Amino acid sequence: MMLGIGTVTACSDSGKVQKIQYQVPLEIRGDTPRMAEFGFSSGLPAGSDVLLAFLGGDRSNAVVIATNNQDYRHTGLNPGETVIYNQWGMHIKLTETGIEVEAKNQPVVVNNATTVTVTASEKIRLETPELQVTGNITDNCDTQSATLKQLREAFNHHEHALSGVQPGSATLTSDKPTESV
Repeated sequence: MMLGIGTVTACSDSGKVQKIQYQVPLEIRGDTPRMAEFGFSSGLPAGSDVLLAFLGGDRSNAVVIATNNQDYRHTGLNPGETVIYNQWGMHIKLTETGIEVEAKNQPVVVNNATTVTVTASEKIRLETPELQVTGNITDNCDTQSATLKQLREAFNHHEHALSGVQPGSATLTSDKPTESV
């Protein structure tokens, strides 16, 4: 009488404690608190399995202590691997050989960061048909401060003095480059 298994019929995540409505063979109960690990939360889809603990054996006083959804459970993990996943197939998987992020053709957004630093020992490779940057790009930023825009403008507007021209009163310079960078 201390433990039971039920099925989620509804989930409310609006308060300080998530509340679950569950069904067991003989009844449906609502407002049942769900205890989850600190730092991790999920909205349970209807049909998820719940493990219920009945405090003091009182079947009217349940707490959800574990959950599972057989339809969406991420499978195929090797020993030691961890995954965070959802019902739409997106996941972040920590493996022995690296980290895998599967976005399932959805956007990935990082918000409100003052600085994002990626440290790679070999290289960073972007496989994309287009790279867009709304601000300036500075290469070799630890040793120089000119942006690529400043370098491009300096190249597009530079001129060369002509050599081999007879001296006279005129000062001649070459034309600007015919192709802009």
